[in-house]
Amino acid sequence: MKKLALLSLFALLFFTVSAFADQLYFYSGDFDPNNGNANGLANETDGIVSGSPYGAATFENFVVGSNITVSGLFTNNLSQLTPATGYWEIRSGVSEGNGGTLIASGDGAVTNNPTGRSGFGYTEYQNLVSGLSVSLAPGTYWYAVVPECSTCFGRSFNSNTFGLNQVGTNNLNQQFWNSSFFGANYTNANNEGVFQAFSGGVYTSVPEPSSILMLGSGLIGVAGVIRRRLM
Repeated sequence: MKKLALLSLFALLFFTVSAFADQLYFYSGDFDPNNGNANGLANETDGIVSGSPYGAATFENFVVGSNITVSGLFTNNLSQLTPATGYWEIRSGVSEGNGGTLIASGDGAVTNNPTGRSGFGYTEYQNLVSGLSVSLAPGTYWYAVVPECSTCFGRSFNSNTFGLNQVGTNNLNQQFWNSSFFGANYTNANNEGVFQAFSGGVYTSVPEPSSILMLGSGLIGVAGVIRRRLM
């Protein structure tokens, strides 16, 4: 009976480890079209701005305080595109003229959901890639999510933000732009205008509260069985 109880405990532990939900870990803030410095910078691969692995990409930084697993990344773009895929990257050590170290990258399905904001005649869309599993230790990282639509002949610009509704921590005025199409080599975005931060964010995987509760209940039950057998 004691052996059966221990096996049940292991099963509960496995279930808890495998049941995760996405949680917003970092969000740099909303685009504010009423701000005098409201702007956007090219973030796109399409029929007008092309290249490999992207036509133009913005890189926003975020600060990690303890070990996390990134499950999703998004940028908010003033856009005319209808992308089905998005190219994403996570980097460390980015600086002027230096792309630093590539931690992870890929192409994946991307959402194209309106945020309810707009500017300069463009509707803003959230372009999210999900289903990721990238482990990051404490430090500062930069991410990009570039909407892709090779048959689209519109434009896409990552909105800037001044921290409205921000979640988490970033380093202001340390965002970068890279584009072989425009001849930019990881240049500080402020060289192109006022871009203290780009609007976008990071999701992480966390255990679901219901799983934690089930683990606690299971441990109590298993402990009771073992105690009865030992008494």
